Amino acid sequence: MSAARTYVHPDTEDISLPRVLFALSEPLRLEMVRKLAERGEMDSLDLGPDLPRSTLTHHTSLLRESGVVFVRAEGRKCMISLREQDLESRFSGLVETVLSGYESDADQGHDDRAGGER
Repeated sequence: MSAARTYVHPDTEDISLPRVLFALSEPLRLEMVRKLAERGEMDSLDLGPDLPRSTLTHHTSLLRESGVVFVRAEGRKCMISLREQDLESRFSGLVETVLSGYESDADQGHDDRAGGER
């Protein structure tokens, strides 16, 4: 029987703003964070069902190493949750602000396409 997978996470006080902002700067990772904020803990495969496993692992690892998410093994599953309380204690309002701006950008892009204007 194999040993359970363990994941290394930064302590709350070691979460740095540049690393969090870098993690949130990529649209795919930002979409993953949005899903986690809306739905809570999810199996990593549900965060990117159409992605190759290597791509999904890369992005979830970067989010974990930056302190944005918490990852835990549950049998064969890799469960991921947003570190909302830790991020809020370090950078009050940051995730909410970034996600609200992301939703506005997504809405604006949708409106542009619908109207045919650029």
